[in-house]
Parts: sequence; C-alpha cells; structure tokens
Amino acid sequence: MANLGYLQLTRNCYQKCQFCSNPPSGVHLDDKEMRANIDRLVEMGYDGVILTGGEPTISELFLPALQYARERNLFSRVITNGQKLADKDFFKRCVDAGLSHIHVSLHSYRREVHDFITQYRGAWDLLVKCLGHVPEMGITSDINTVINVYNCDHLHENVQWICESFPHIRHFVWNNMDPDGNRAEENPDCIPRHYEFQVSLEKAMDYLVRNGRSFRAERVPLCFMRRFAWASTETRKIIKEEERCIRFLDFKGFIHQKEFLHGKGYACDVCRFDPICAGMFSMAKTYDERELSPIFEDPTDVIVEVLGREPSPELLERLQRRRGRRSRTEQPSMEKRQQAMLRPL
Repeated sequence: MANLGYLQLTRNCYQKCQFCSNPPSGVHLDDKEMRANIDRLVEMGYDGVILTGGEPTISELFLPALQYARERNLFSRVITNGQKLADKDFFKRCVDAGLSHIHVSLHSYRREVHDFITQYRGAWDLLVKCLGHVPEMGITSDINTVINVYNCDHLHENVQWICESFPHIRHFVWNNMDPDGNRAEENPDCIPRHYEFQVSLEKAMDYLVRNGRSFRAERVPLCFMRRFAWASTETRKIIKEEERCIRFLDFKGFIHQKEFLHGKGYACDVCRFDPICAGMFSMAKTYDERELSPIFEDPTDVIVEVLGREPSPELLERLQRRRGRRSRTEQPSMEKRQQAMLRPL
C-alpha cells in the first residue's frame, strides 16, 4: 500500500459547504513552503502527495506543486469539488503536469441537495461534468462523501446512482462529520446522530461489495459498521501499524500522525473490538457515547481481512496490548462524560 502525505495549498474555495472542516483561514502556502513540504515527504519515504484545501485547484501553486512532485518522483492526487476540472482544457493541463488521480467530493446524487450542502448553485452540474471527463483524461477517480443530516438517509442511493452513471468509478470514501472548530459550529443542524446513517451506510457498503467496488469509512465507530469493520480507515491504520502526514494551514501545522484514537465510552471497556477501533470522534462534546454498543465477537477475522493473511503472533500481541488504551488528547475527562450524559439523547 502506497504511503501518501496530505498538503493543504489553500483554504480558499468558491463553495461554502455547511460542514466544511477547513474553511478559509487567511493563511496561504507559498512556493518555498510547498517545495519544502514535498521534499519532506520524499525524505520520509512517502510515495505520493494528496493536494487538498479548501479547493486546491484554485491555488496558483496547484500546477507548480504537481510538476514539482513529479520531479521528486512522487505521484500526485487531489481532493476536489470538481468545479475547475469541469473545464476540460484545464483538466488536461493538470494531467500533463502530473495529476494521476482525483478524489471528488459528491455529497448527494440529488442536485438540489448537493447544491444546498455546498451553498453553490450549479455545483452538482459542474461536478458531474468533471466526472464525465475522467475516462478521456486517462486517470482514475474516487468519490468522497461527508455524512451529514441532509444525505444520511440516501447514502445507498448515492452509490447506486454513481455506479450506474459512472462505471469507471471503483472506490468510495465516507467521512463522518468533523463538527469541531469549523463551519459545522455555525450550522449544527447538519450534524447527524450515528443511528441516523447506520442503515443507509450498511446498505451502501453491501451494494458496493455485491458490485465489486471498494470503500472506506472514517470517524465511524466499528459498532456502527460491524459487518464491514475491515473498511474503517482508522482500523486499517491500527492493524497495519501505519502513519499519516498532513500539512495544515492553521495552528496545527505539520502533523505526523502515528496514533489513531478518538474517544472511548463505557461500552468500549467490554468491547472485544476495542484494540482495533478508534472509537467515537468528538465524544462528549458533540457525539454521545450512549450510542455506542459493545461487540463480543473475536476480532481476528477483521484483522485477517485487513492484512489479507494470517497475522503473526507478535502482531496479535501488540494489538491486544492496545485494549484499554485511551487517547491523551481526544479522550474526554470523566467529568465531561458525566455532564454529557445529562443532555437529552
């Protein structure tokens, strides 16, 4: 599996997604910093870079970053809303500069829902036009979807429509919302409960398995995707003992992430999947641990599915030692957890 680093080029964007986790910050990467960050990924032995934002395609550094990454023998991807890539000539220039793959953010197959989420009339039409160019460009594309109140009941319909409309798309990623310190705080009505998306997410995953597609989900506790626990991004990182680098354009700066843990609740204390599950993001702050439930099955089958082979005894022992481990930065205090439980569920 290729090791990829994330690099924010800009936080600016033409769209204004109601849940945006990286809204404009007034900070921009310059050419020297861009090259230094790509050099850093090379020094760390990474295989590629994912350019992100904001909307990276509107940055004046986008084409130079693609070109420089290719010079340093890194392959390049981009997380995009597809708006600028709807222009076929610009898309071709990006591919010629080194772009090899795009992660397109499609939040609903329903035009009016996607445009409402992005707060940009015509966003859906431009995105669909972008996806239509992909086969001609000779590159590949995934679909990224942020789970929110406005799409949580039709995630399965999304994937069915995409597979039927764009058969060249083979991989899907769902990100449960990051509700902290970003635009979601201005739009709390878009934050879903886990139970609101559980059924639709499982139906989506089941459909993709039956149709030979691959997928991942991030910030979703394993008790809400038990049948497909092997598809959790964090679980895969934990089992494969991987890492991730992200260069943010805010106070976080350069993050070299080696631990994948969120919050853990009472249910997690007795859950046999505790060693391989990241838990609940923003627990006791936004999300409620009373939604969590323990799994009592042996997690070995999940470990085998992730690895594609039988795990070594040493790996199983290291994973087992993770039981009861809690994040030093994301685990809420007992006081905060108890206060959170006084709120209506």
